[in-house]
Amino acid sequence: MHHSDALPAAREISVADKGAGPYGIATGPDGALWLTFAHSGRIARLTLDGELSAYPLDSSECRPTVITPGPDGALWFTRSQDHRIGRVTADGESESFPVPTPGSGPFGITAGPDGAVWFTEMNTDRIGRITCKGEITEFVLPHAGAFPAAITAGPDEALWFTLNQANAIGRITVHGDIVVHPLPTPGAAPVGITSDGAALWFVEIAAGQIGRISVDGGIKEFPLPDRTAKPHAIVAASTGECWFTEWGANRIGHITDSGEITEYSLPSPSSEPHGITIGSDGALWVALETGGVARLEP
Repeated sequence: MHHSDALPAAREISVADKGAGPYGIATGPDGALWLTFAHSGRIARLTLDGELSAYPLDSSECRPTVITPGPDGALWFTRSQDHRIGRVTADGESESFPVPTPGSGPFGITAGPDGAVWFTEMNTDRIGRITCKGEITEFVLPHAGAFPAAITAGPDEALWFTLNQANAIGRITVHGDIVVHPLPTPGAAPVGITSDGAALWFVEIAAGQIGRISVDGGIKEFPLPDRTAKPHAIVAASTGECWFTEWGANRIGHITDSGEITEYSLPSPSSEPHGITIGSDGALWVALETGGVARLEP
């Protein structure tokens, strides 16, 4: 394991004032980056050459959180404060759909293998499915107070998600069958999750570890050099290779199948890195809650 002070050609682009809170980031089907401004209720589109368009939502208080490309050429996102699922087209037209269960607190969201979009409900222990027309079905988890966080499509035609407070990784089929895999480390508090095409990788924000779970449920955990780094979001670059944000340590980390970890400091101190995605240019893009986006050339 080793530290590197700066990535080659790491640069930071300012996209908003400090109070806007860029949080989620995704690569759209248009090749641009799409961001949620959690604190100002906007969705922003950033082209690779730095041109920014911001689209206000119908409520500045709705707290747009995680964003994902949908199966329909639009971007879908969770509105965790007013409990709605949002959809925005490539030209910035948005609409939203209320989650049936009140106070659900939707957070994680991903395109499923079934042509629908799947999301987590942090507050109400459910996994939701929304069709491109906005019809929502909800599936109740077998644990109370589980706090489902991030969700991703697995390599096995199912959806995989983190249970932050139940300290487990869950799997749900498109028909709603749920299996829960407890984590070996107590109180690990998993958050981000991604598929590398063969297995699932996730971060343990409270334990300072990266985890890998195979589709048959076998779990491996890799401790970070700094256990207080608070890893938050994770994205696979290829099979056996992931990048993740260290929200508490102001760094980006890289991990391979063998558990080798490399870490890179971000240009600005305390920039609060949250969402992370691979851009259409092959570079790594990170949302910084203090108002910027970092681009890292791997």
